[in-house]
Amino acid sequence: MRTEIENIVDEIKQAISLLRRHLDWDQAVRRLDWLNNKSEDPNLWNDAAEAQKLMRERQHLDDGITSVRAFEQQMQDAIDLIELGEEEGDADIIKEAEDALRVLRTEAARRQVEAMLSGEADSNDTYLEVHSGAGGTESQDWANILLRMYTRWAERQGYKVELLEVHDGEEAGIKSATLLVKGHNAYGWLKTESGVHRLVRISPFDSNARRHTSFSSIWVYPVIDDSIQIDINESDCRIDTYRSSGAGGQHVNTTDSAVRITHMPSGIVVQCQQERSQHKNKAKAWDMLRARLYEAELKKREDAANAEAASKSDIGWGHQIRSYVLQPYQLVKDLRTGVASTAPDDVLDGDLNEFMEAALAHRVNGGADAVVDDLA
Repeated sequence: MRTEIENIVDEIKQAISLLRRHLDWDQAVRRLDWLNNKSEDPNLWNDAAEAQKLMRERQHLDDGITSVRAFEQQMQDAIDLIELGEEEGDADIIKEAEDALRVLRTEAARRQVEAMLSGEADSNDTYLEVHSGAGGTESQDWANILLRMYTRWAERQGYKVELLEVHDGEEAGIKSATLLVKGHNAYGWLKTESGVHRLVRISPFDSNARRHTSFSSIWVYPVIDDSIQIDINESDCRIDTYRSSGAGGQHVNTTDSAVRITHMPSGIVVQCQQERSQHKNKAKAWDMLRARLYEAELKKREDAANAEAASKSDIGWGHQIRSYVLQPYQLVKDLRTGVASTAPDDVLDGDLNEFMEAALAHRVNGGADAVVDDLA
């Protein structure tokens, strides 16, 4: 009968094998050697754009190859420790090595999911917008909870987070907000979070303590670099300035420094109020608009490549992806994959990786949405 540890070792070996295949190992090692030699060429930076492109590729390959080699070494070290502990009859050494293998299995599985992030913009920084739905204060409070949830998730990942704009609700919460999440694979991880999120709870704003259902939407789109050309005709855009709003600090201004740009042909609206300078806010807003138009083009390509499954990646109000029930029971369920958690407090505090990993695997594998009953 196979032991738990034997099964764990097999899972780690399988993850390592998949990572090697994903990298095209022999080719990746040869390419990294070439890039390392190229990086020492004094003429490389004569073309800065090309040099940056090669250095990004070098970093990506180096990260992938180094992590696979580290997994292999750590697995072998743990196996050797177990054998040593068994020879010496030392239960503490055996337990320490077995615990190390369990941690390694989790890390290898996570890296395997990250290997799925091979889309054109997956490695980029990302914008994340939160919009409250119909329902006034209830939905605005829910939007604020989601804003905190994604901020906490990003901080757990070691990403940097900037709040670019926020429109406060009349009584509580927010009407909308935009985050800039900076870090490797930020867009790749967050892209499956776009859609409508539903909350069921006893309302803290209802004096009769009745149960309320609230909706808010999330929209995720990648930051794009200068190598990606997005042409925008300025005559197709309307630029409005307004006074920054917020609870204080940098988000309050006495001048019309905040900027909103509306792209008339597509109906896309972006806005930024982070900076005190209208000029800086306008520059960031243009970057956001380019990113939104690029994301729209990526989605067109995806739909064209997989027309039959286009509905699974549809982003729009009414395409609900997850329900969060706090009363009369506690459960968070993803309506695409069926993944569920009975610890909504942890989820709302940023514990989202299980949901994201399942959604990424589901999307990469081209599966149809799971047949999942929504929560009452």
